[in-house]
Amino acid sequence: MSADFVIQARALSKRFFAVQALDNVEVAVRQGEIHALVGENGAGKSTLGKVISGITRPDSGNLIVRGRSVAYNSPRDALLDGITTITQEISLSGKQTVLQNVLLGQENSRAGVLNLHKMQQRYDEIRTLTGFDISPQTQVNSLRMADQKKVEVMQAIARNAQVIIMDEPTAMLSGEETALFLKTVRHLQGMGLTIIYVSHFLREVLDLADTVTIMRNGQVVRSAPTREESVESLVTAMLGKTVAQMYPSKVLPAPDAPVALRVKDLQSSVFANVNLTLRAGEILGLAGLVGSGRSRLVRTLFGAEDITSGSLEVGGVTFTPKTPQDAIQRGLYMLPESRKDQGLLLKQSVQLNITLPHLHEVSGLGGVINRQRELNGIGDLIKALDIRVGSPTTRIRNLSGGNQQKALFGKWLFKRPKVLMIDEPTRGIDVGAKQAIYELIVQLAREGMALLVVSSEIEEVLGLCHRVVVMRSGQLVSELKEKDGTLTEDNIIRAAFGTEAAERVDG
Repeated sequence: MSADFVIQARALSKRFFAVQALDNVEVAVRQGEIHALVGENGAGKSTLGKVISGITRPDSGNLIVRGRSVAYNSPRDALLDGITTITQEISLSGKQTVLQNVLLGQENSRAGVLNLHKMQQRYDEIRTLTGFDISPQTQVNSLRMADQKKVEVMQAIARNAQVIIMDEPTAMLSGEETALFLKTVRHLQGMGLTIIYVSHFLREVLDLADTVTIMRNGQVVRSAPTREESVESLVTAMLGKTVAQMYPSKVLPAPDAPVALRVKDLQSSVFANVNLTLRAGEILGLAGLVGSGRSRLVRTLFGAEDITSGSLEVGGVTFTPKTPQDAIQRGLYMLPESRKDQGLLLKQSVQLNITLPHLHEVSGLGGVINRQRELNGIGDLIKALDIRVGSPTTRIRNLSGGNQQKALFGKWLFKRPKVLMIDEPTRGIDVGAKQAIYELIVQLAREGMALLVVSSEIEEVLGLCHRVVVMRSGQLVSELKEKDGTLTEDNIIRAAFGTEAAERVDG
């Protein structure tokens, strides 16, 4: 047994009813490293994290912490050994101050009276140690998400944590917030802490971690230094198939397919002279750097942001959307990039989320909802989209990220649109669920639907799209086509960064 290992799992197994969540798992985590766990949903990575943090007890095997075999009965037992967890969901008291949250359970008091002076001193020590300059009297729910994550880190430091398990910590963060949080993780490593990092963002893992353990069906496929891995090798190990095999075969639309969407001379406070066309059965990609205006463009087409001038034509009918309802009535729908903030009501049922934009379709006289008609439509969609849910009345927050994303698709497929705009179709879901979404998108195109796909993943637009337009500084600067060989990763990157002469996009 090496003294370098702070955590060792020896033949750990755990079964939940008929599901073998962990099957003789062997993992060793070195002191001071960032050790990533990757795998599909159900691969066992979160269960392993819960065993290490005392949330779940294994059925068999040994957990060894700093050379000593342990059997934790609760997270408090693990915390006494310096092990704690930060999950994707914020677990702070939003109405309390930063100081109150950081020192929760660690308050200085005498005879039931808080010693605020000593608490402030302790907070200042933690702030100096971490370098996080957050005012102690700020109410937590007024902070942006990335700063709330920092508060959770400060809370862990206040509890003398030496090993922090991070379970999908960036799943709810924006791109900018993610970049800030990853700097925080590296800073913690610099302080000598050990990080066990559970994530389905493979590029993030490769950039951040020292070691990666790949899991599949409750077993460890392998552990290796991340410098020896690539996205391709990780996906192949996780799924047993290559990245290229994740994308279904594309069928090019007929050259004379009708135009489903035409954008003419669109102007706004963000865009200048945007023109594009999208034909029935075509998958058009919209690529570009963060801040290029991609999401703003589809939101504007959907009527969620103001248009200064210009018009849209959907199915041969010209109009200028003032509200999302205008777009929906014309058959132009949009899936937003954040299902949790913009797309779904997490506390409501799957059923309500899917039918909410279409209540008139399931209502009878007097606007009374026909529950049987609603359930019939929901049942067909759940089956067609393979949404893994026991009942349509299940709250959507209880579903996995992949099933939440499928339900979001269901929301906009309950009544088929003429044009479906999808902003970041696979953000926050694992690679297995990604493949299911890719198959759905390609199938919709085969059935004649026109799709506009915004994605930050170049592999995704290359694997899915027939044609890609690249956006830079609010303008469409280049058009790349699969059929003429111009649709390549190099051409997308060059156009996005402006390292070659822009090719005018006429639509």
